Amino acid sequence: MFQPTERIPPVHDSPATNDKNLVSAFLREMEEILATARQGGPEDCDLAILVNRDGGIHMVAGSDWGLEPLRVRHGATTAYRIARHNGHLRLEGRSAHHSSVLRSDPPGHLARATIPDFPRYLTINRI
Repeated sequence: MFQPTERIPPVHDSPATNDKNLVSAFLREMEEILATARQGGPEDCDLAILVNRDGGIHMVAGSDWGLEPLRVRHGATTAYRIARHNGHLRLEGRSAHHSSVLRSDPPGHLARATIPDFPRYLTINRI
């Protein structure tokens, strides 16, 4: 009877699959935070959300620290920064191995950008 000399790990234990799950969870959390932030009021804001190992959440408003130093300083596993200015929303996320930025423009911003810039009047010269 043939017996392999090395153990081949199951697919669900492979590092690539685990990394994919971690990245997917990270992006899923960012999408949820972005959706919640989009429902907020129109006022400008700057807020950092720090998540520690046991799931505890610490929020810091208006910090001028970079997101990575803020994450390390507070011992957070994941940090997010929500910045809303003039209706534009930016969400930055950082963990030890991942980082991402998501942006959202105000409704109608894209439509205005796609409409050609032309005068809304016609000048007629009579001779």
